[in-house]
Amino acid sequence: MKSGTRVLVVTSVAAERDAVLRGVGSTGNFDVLAAGVGPAAAAASTASALAAADYGLVVSAGIGGGFAGKAEVGSLVVANEIVAADLGAQTPEGFCSLDELGFGSTRIPVDAELVTRVTQALQEAGLPVTTGPVLTVSTVTGTAAAALELAARVPGATAEAMEGYGVATAAHARSVPIMEIRAVSNTVGPRDRASWRIEEALHVLETASSVLREVLQ
Repeated sequence: MKSGTRVLVVTSVAAERDAVLRGVGSTGNFDVLAAGVGPAAAAASTASALAAADYGLVVSAGIGGGFAGKAEVGSLVVANEIVAADLGAQTPEGFCSLDELGFGSTRIPVDAELVTRVTQALQEAGLPVTTGPVLTVSTVTGTAAAALELAARVPGATAEAMEGYGVATAAHARSVPIMEIRAVSNTVGPRDRASWRIEEALHVLETASSVLREVLQ
């Protein structure tokens, strides 16, 4: 990315937006948007923002669930691929993806050089970070069986959230580079709110945003 590239960071809710804003500070080339929850709201808000101004990069950012053994609570995930993991059809033989149905692609790649540069910067800042596919789901996973099914459906899956594919679709339509960063607040699987570490994840997101500012400024 060129120095001074204008960056649009898209989160789902205000708490994530505010964490990112604390991280990037008063840097003039970052705009941060709370787009709403889910891929449809994220896509619509991102498309509106991209129609109103020119950006050189769009970042889907926020907290999310990490797959056990791939991304632990309190760590970061930088997506190397953004996957709509539940976009398709249920059949007697099991889930059939949009790709398999022949109606499009559920996978949007992220520029490998950008992933490497951002990941290395986060590591150098002492932050625990991994790279891998980040899944977009319309329904958050709430059972161990569903978590295992998703992990099998997308080998190497590191995290899940609800907005990345929507943000990426809007960016891709306008040929704007995309990336996704998630701070892990919980493990993908049985829904146990008592084990969530939302404030910790928001703090990690804030720190990661300050690193992102240095990399992309």
